[in-house]
Amino acid sequence: MHLTTTLAPWSSHDTQLILSCVLGLALIIVFISVLKLAPFLSILVGTFAAGFSAGLPLEAVASAFSKGAGALLGDVGIIIALGAMLGALMAESGAADRLVSTILKHSTPRTLPWMMALVAIIVGLPLFFEVGLVMMVPIIFVMARRSQQPILRIAIPALAGMTTLHALLPPHPGPLIAVSALHADLGLTLGLGLIVAIPAVILAGPVYGIWLSKRMHVVEPEEMGKLFTAEQSTGEPPSFAISLITILLPVVLMLGRTVAKLLLQPETFLFDALNFLGEPLVALGLTVLFAVVALGWSRGMARDRVGGILRKSLPPIAALLLTIGAGGGLKQALVVAGISTTIGKIAVGAHMPLILLAWLIAVALRQATGSATVATTTTAGIVAPVVAGLSATHNSLMALAIGAGSVFFCHVNDAGFWMVREYFGLQLKQTVMVWSVLQTIVSVVGLVLTFALWTVLT
Repeated sequence: MHLTTTLAPWSSHDTQLILSCVLGLALIIVFISVLKLAPFLSILVGTFAAGFSAGLPLEAVASAFSKGAGALLGDVGIIIALGAMLGALMAESGAADRLVSTILKHSTPRTLPWMMALVAIIVGLPLFFEVGLVMMVPIIFVMARRSQQPILRIAIPALAGMTTLHALLPPHPGPLIAVSALHADLGLTLGLGLIVAIPAVILAGPVYGIWLSKRMHVVEPEEMGKLFTAEQSTGEPPSFAISLITILLPVVLMLGRTVAKLLLQPETFLFDALNFLGEPLVALGLTVLFAVVALGWSRGMARDRVGGILRKSLPPIAALLLTIGAGGGLKQALVVAGISTTIGKIAVGAHMPLILLAWLIAVALRQATGSATVATTTTAGIVAPVVAGLSATHNSLMALAIGAGSVFFCHVNDAGFWMVREYFGLQLKQTVMVWSVLQTIVSVVGLVLTFALWTVLT
C-alpha cells in the first residue's frame, strides 16, 4: 500500500529550504566543534543563517527564534529548575545516597545497568523525558560514584529507559497524538508498544551502555558533580521510605492526571483535582516543597542551609536553559520557513510500504525540525487518509512506527541533546555517541519490530 495525497509539486523553494537547513546545521557544528563558541551563540547564528537563506526576512527569523525559545523554556525551563532544586535537596540530605545504597544492596556490578534501566522505566512511565531526566540525574551521579563504575555504564541504561517510553508508549504526548490522529485503539497500542519497547530498551540501554563505557571514558563534570555531592553531615540520612516517596511523588501525581483523563468524567471535582495536581509544574513544585519539609526542616536542617541548597542549584543549569531555548528557536524558524511541507512532498514522491514510509517521514521531519511532537503530528496527518480502512492492529502499529521515526538520530536542534551534553559534561562528538546513537538504536529497533509484527499479523 502506498501513500497518495494532494500536495503542490516540488519547487525551487523546496530545494532552497533543504539547502538552508543543511547550511544552518553545518554552521552550528563548526562553531561549536572548531571555533569552540558557546552552544547558545552557535545555534543563534545557525538559525539566522538558515532562516535568511531560506528566504525569511530577518525580523521574521528573530520573531520565530524568540517564540520557539520562549515556548520551549515555558514548557521545560521551570521544570528543569525545580528538578535541579529537588536533586540538590536529595543529595545534600542524603536521600539520594540512601536510595543508591538500597539499590546497590540488591544489585551486582553485572546487574546494575539492568537495574538502572528498570528504575528509569518506572520513573519515566508517566513523565515527559525532560522531567524524568532531571529527576534521575542525581541518582545517576551518586550511583556511579558509589559503585565506582563508569558514569556512562549507569547513565545510558537510564536514558534509554526514559526515551523509549517517551517515543513509543501512551500516555506520552507523541504516541497519544498518533493514536488520536490515526483513530488507533489506546489499549492495543499500549500493549503492542510494550512488545516493541522492551527489546529497544535492552539494546539501547544496558547492551549499548556496557559496550560504549569500555570504549569512551567520561569523567564526572565538576560543576554538576558538586551540585549532586552531599556535604558530610553528622545526622542520620532519611529513611528509604521517605526518600522513595520524595522521588516518586511527582510520578504518582502525573500518573493520577493521566488516569483521570482516561477514566473520569471531565468537570467533576476529582477530575479537576487530579488534573491540577498532575500538571508537571505543579507536581514538581509540590514535590520540592515536600522535600524542603521532609528532607530538610523536619530533620533539623537550618532554614539558611535549606535556602542555600536551593539557591546554589540554579547557577549550574543557566547554560543548559539558554542552550535548549536556542534549540527551540532553531526548530521554530525552520517550521515557519515551511520545512514540514517540503518533507511531505518528498514522502509523496516515494513508493514503498506504508509503514516504512511513515517511519521515514517522521525521521525526516525530526531531523529538520528537532521536535518529536512536530514530526509525529505532521506524519500522522499525512498518512491518516490512507489508514482509514486498516484494522485496529495495523493502525496501532502505524502509530508506533511514527513514534519510532520521531526519535531517529536526534542532534543539535534537539533539547534532549543539549541536556545530555550539559548534564554529563560531554564534547559534541561524545554527545552524538551517547545520545544520537542511542536514539537511533531505539528508532531502528522500533521500525524492525513494528514491521515484523505488521507482516506476522497481516
